[in-house]
Amino acid sequence: KDNFWEMGDTGPCGPCTEIHVDMTDDLSGGALVNAGDPRVIEIWNLVFIQFNRDVAGQLTPLPARHVDTGMGFERITAVLQGVRSNYDTDIFTRLFDAIGQITAAAPYTGKLDDMKDVAYRVVADHIRALTFAFTDGARPSNEGRGYVLRRILRRAARYGWQYLNTGGREFLYKLVPTLVDQMGEPFPELKRNPGEVAEIIREEEAGFNKTLDRGIALFEAEAAGLEKAGRTELSGEVAFELYATFGFPVDLTALMARERGLTVDTEGYDAAMAAHRATSAAGGGAFKVVHVAGLPATDDAARYDRADLKATVRGWVVEGRFVTDGSIGVNEVVSLVTDRTNFYAASGGQVGDAGKITTDTGVFAVHDTQYNGACVLHIGQVERGTIAAGQAATLSVDPSRLDTMRNHTTTHLLNWALRKVLGGHVDQKGSLVDPDRLRFDFANPKAVTGEQLAEVERLVNEQILADRAVGVNILPLAEAMKIEGVRAVFGEKYPDPVRVISIGTADPRRAAGVSVEFCGGAHLDRTAQAGLFKIVAEEAVAKGVRRITALTGRAAVQYVRAMADVLGEVTAALKVPAEQIPERIAAMQAEIKTLRRKLESGAAAGDGGGADALVAGARTIGGVKVVVGELQAASIAQLRSAVDQIRQKCGDRTAVFVGWVDEGKVTLLAAVSDAVIASTGAKAGDWVRAIAPLVGGGGGGKPQLAQAGGKLPDKLPEALTEAGKWIEAKLNG
Repeated sequence: KDNFWEMGDTGPCGPCTEIHVDMTDDLSGGALVNAGDPRVIEIWNLVFIQFNRDVAGQLTPLPARHVDTGMGFERITAVLQGVRSNYDTDIFTRLFDAIGQITAAAPYTGKLDDMKDVAYRVVADHIRALTFAFTDGARPSNEGRGYVLRRILRRAARYGWQYLNTGGREFLYKLVPTLVDQMGEPFPELKRNPGEVAEIIREEEAGFNKTLDRGIALFEAEAAGLEKAGRTELSGEVAFELYATFGFPVDLTALMARERGLTVDTEGYDAAMAAHRATSAAGGGAFKVVHVAGLPATDDAARYDRADLKATVRGWVVEGRFVTDGSIGVNEVVSLVTDRTNFYAASGGQVGDAGKITTDTGVFAVHDTQYNGACVLHIGQVERGTIAAGQAATLSVDPSRLDTMRNHTTTHLLNWALRKVLGGHVDQKGSLVDPDRLRFDFANPKAVTGEQLAEVERLVNEQILADRAVGVNILPLAEAMKIEGVRAVFGEKYPDPVRVISIGTADPRRAAGVSVEFCGGAHLDRTAQAGLFKIVAEEAVAKGVRRITALTGRAAVQYVRAMADVLGEVTAALKVPAEQIPERIAAMQAEIKTLRRKLESGAAAGDGGGADALVAGARTIGGVKVVVGELQAASIAQLRSAVDQIRQKCGDRTAVFVGWVDEGKVTLLAAVSDAVIASTGAKAGDWVRAIAPLVGGGGGGKPQLAQAGGKLPDKLPEALTEAGKWIEAKLNG
């Protein structure tokens, strides 16, 4: 009676009963229940979900009540296998064996104070969470649940590096097969794409390993300095540097600090983070370019190459000035200028590249690349160290450039396919190509049908599968204009000579290609590199102009996988094969329409004999028709309609009080006409408030109409009797 479970301040709740196991040597643990003693632990909780708690704290019986059981899988396994720790069960021993084999670490011994054993437990726990989450479709990112997963993975990688001697080698992904083999039978979804899951983990782990050793070295140096100075708090600035430069989430830094008996200045960290965000916001919203006159020209002949390029820092643009001396430090937002670049500056619908510019003293993170006349501006901020004018630098384009190239080449194929399917009137009106997607605007008088979109998609994928060559030719403009079938965007000014992209032929002057267009963007070498093309949206953007949004490569595969998962859930829910889903949904919609008509007709007709019987038994007290009684359970709309009909049949001076029971819950409804309120002072709200406690509830409402609920259905007859007495006293008073 004193055990009550609730999910929070509001929501479903109810009394519960718990099952504990006594693992004391003499079975004397009765007094240790819920005392935090590891020898007496809860293994099962059964909650009798029967109430809903509202914001006022009031408990209202739920219309559907059940028992919610929660058993600890690892705990009951420990009991059945006669061991004292979850980690001593065979749930973990296979993973521990695999960890030992992969890392060549000393075997797991189960000690609580041995950091090697702690690392075993952390890695085993975390690989389970990561594998299940990624299988379910979650992905690592810098926000939301994705960031939680990234933190989990980095914590596990750090334990492996420091305590399992992995030396920065990727090892977590190698544990996926063991987990899938162990859990794949009860959780068959794990067998769906284990290779993809392992690759996600490997890529994420590899990215963190690039900075892990340097981040640990910085932490160890700072920790040693604190210990030597007799201090115990790691500064917020250092914690932020570990996050911003080396990718250490602050909770990971705090964990490492605790292992050394240190704390972290979290207020200082929050202040550094706030300053960083303010600086980022001040940099023109989202690193916007500020154009400045007289900037030096940049040699960007290598803008189509993805290989690293050596260059020299000339200076940077900040606050409208071109600075050519001094240096810039961490988090300073500028537009960096170099003498040459391999970064593609935004043009022709293709977004500017992102990447890194590295010197001997620092790293500059490029978030966007834009032209300022003939000068190329690398827009971003110093990520680590300092950058000085005149320094030699290495320019590294972000790998996402390849995704942009996939989308750009496929945009040309989309343009070709639309003309094939819709006709020669299709004319390009605009495009956007970035690493995540492609967007293509074109002239068409009406929406593209589903069948037409499917054919466009088929044609594009057919060309991808055919692995067509993508030719690049620089030709005199006059000569290029004579190529049969060449496409150019109306109103666009092209240089002379002009760059011609041809798909399906190396030289469109000698052999016809599938697509031939003037284009200055970055493209694939062959169409098969696009992987897959998938249209995800078609919409209107202006009168006579439509827009198609599509995905390629990895993004397309992820989208198709997500849609397949949704389809699988729908087929499971409807219990029909995928090809029968449209037919099943149509049948359900027809059934819903029929039920709605029945409900509406029922509401219009009232409760039939039930309402009519109450009217027939009405009493007249002091010139007022009084109707008190029970109605059969129905929807609230039907019952309110029944009360309205009772009032209409009984005239302008009417007082109605009805109740009904539905799934163990009592509802009371009172209605009093304005004439009765004016002459007697009897109000519906007062009426239900006076009676509701008798059925274990409460309620209220307006003088004309009020409602209450209760949880004691067997008390309804008594409540109706008292309701009759209450109104009689009011009317006779």
